[in-house]
Amino acid sequence: MRRLLPLFGLAVAAGLAPADAGPAPPGRARATFAGGCFWSMEAPFDKVAGVVSTTVGYAGGTVPSPTYEAVAAGGTGHAEVVQVVYDPAKVTYEKLLQVFWRNIDPFDAGGQFCDRGSQYRTAVFVEGDEQRRAALASKDRLGKSGRLPGPIVTEIVPLAAFYPAEPYHQDYYQRNVRQYWAYSRGCGREQRLRQLWGEAAP
Repeated sequence: MRRLLPLFGLAVAAGLAPADAGPAPPGRARATFAGGCFWSMEAPFDKVAGVVSTTVGYAGGTVPSPTYEAVAAGGTGHAEVVQVVYDPAKVTYEKLLQVFWRNIDPFDAGGQFCDRGSQYRTAVFVEGDEQRRAALASKDRLGKSGRLPGPIVTEIVPLAAFYPAEPYHQDYYQRNVRQYWAYSRGCGREQRLRQLWGEAAP
């Protein structure tokens, strides 16, 4: 995870500051995606030119300041998410949506790959009408493309609050390379993405 923004760095250190702490900094925009295990969703966005920072955390639940243990147990209503801060002069929200779709199984309503439960559901958490319209249009285009084998179950929902995860989850794929790749392969993520997306798979 690249971290250039003091506000987000402090939020991660505290492990509980929500998204309503304020808007994205001037000249920046923000996008929030749920795609199963948040370790696996950070890496694809870190590779995108124009992305300033990525922070993993929790969104979509009813319990304030949730812990990883509580979210993983499935009792808070939250999903594991990645929040992306980006420069809209260098990358569009639509491009980030494309990256999101190519890194999930949009037909699985029960989780993602080997991770089961609503805490691993897929969702686009939108901020404002512009993001909502773009996300719905992107989902509609994908559904009508004819390249996918079933109905898309990914939710498009408003972002009420985002809680950064504990510091040891940030940049996990970079700081724990061997453990992360053992998990990723064992979970079947790569195989399923290739099955769904073919040459367009990450």
